[in-house]
Amino acid sequence: MGAATMADSRLARRLRGALQRTGRAYAAGHDRPLGGYLAAMTGFTAFTAAWATAVRRSGRPLPERPEPWDVVLTSVATFRLSRLLSKASVTSPLRAPFTRYVGPQGPAELHEEAQPESGKHTVGELATCPFCMSVWVASALTAGQVLWPRATRTAMGTLTALAGADTLQLAYGALMDRATGED
Repeated sequence: MGAATMADSRLARRLRGALQRTGRAYAAGHDRPLGGYLAAMTGFTAFTAAWATAVRRSGRPLPERPEPWDVVLTSVATFRLSRLLSKASVTSPLRAPFTRYVGPQGPAELHEEAQPESGKHTVGELATCPFCMSVWVASALTAGQVLWPRATRTAMGTLTALAGADTLQLAYGALMDRATGED
């Protein structure tokens, strides 16, 4: 082993030790999967870089600024798709490898917890957190608006209509409960 290789090996051990000490100090006795979070951030960076590269290669110009209507449409579609992916009963098979069922949580939604096993915990947290999922969904929808604007806006319109229908269903149920005296 050459001197440069030995120095690289010592540096890698020191860096690994410093990262482990930082992780233990940060966690303060709690189980915090910082390595998993770092992997998720790396994955998101790769995802964003891939679609940014695709946008650049497509030759499509980026808008100077987003149109207000697109921001509203993206917001509502992101909300609905994020909840559909992270909470809906029908999408539970996608989350099952990384989560455990706890019980129902509102109309057609589930409460699930991330599996504690290393590697599954971070994915389980992402898969059950609509706020976390929103980052990925909004990024994908934004890329879609640049690369495939008509198809993406059509899909976002459908998700927005679904969010509106959900709101009306809940409002109707609440009105019926109030009218019949049920709580």
